[in-house]
Amino acid sequence: MGNCSSTSSSSSRSANVGGSLVVSNVNSESERGERSPATGAGGVPRVKLVLLGDTSVGKSCIALRFVRKTFDESSKVTVGAAFMAQTVKVDDTTVKFEIWDTAGQERYASLAPLYYRGASAAAVVYDVSEPSSFEKARYWTRELQKHGSNGIVLALVANKVDLPESARAVTREEAEKLAAEEGMMLFETSAKTGDGIQECFERIAKAYVAQ
Repeated sequence: MGNCSSTSSSSSRSANVGGSLVVSNVNSESERGERSPATGAGGVPRVKLVLLGDTSVGKSCIALRFVRKTFDESSKVTVGAAFMAQTVKVDDTTVKFEIWDTAGQERYASLAPLYYRGASAAAVVYDVSEPSSFEKARYWTRELQKHGSNGIVLALVANKVDLPESARAVTREEAEKLAAEEGMMLFETSAKTGDGIQECFERIAKAYVAQ
């Protein structure tokens, strides 16, 4: 898991999640595919959400905090991608997130389109103490705008806000500017304390349901 394992083939991606192997097919959609509405048991909407961002920004920690309500200081770097699932209730609608947590290392960047094609939502994460991770967030935002699904719900996530204010290197104003320019929701989160995590996923789900 990235900063808090998977194997791959041309037709599917698998990830070890909580000791069980989860396999999801990756279809060969067009360069800019349509979202594929899906429902699970009981007609619950299934929302494919991808986490993108530089290495060590806390993508896996965010997913773990949302899904398992835990934080792991000794987390390992994600290899390829990892998969988790969690439901959230929005008003009278229950939504099941299928979360693909992608690796942030440069050598895995070419694999990212396999995960964000067909995604209904994407959260682009950066570390508020690392300006280079904010620039990487700009990059992934542009990629999603060019190649993501039509109508994809986009969120910009400023993680590690639990750090001292003196450690903050990316201002909220900079993030607000990028979010406004790209039509993204903006969230400030701490995977370590849990601040903002639930709200982030709930608002993404609400935006998806409202479409």
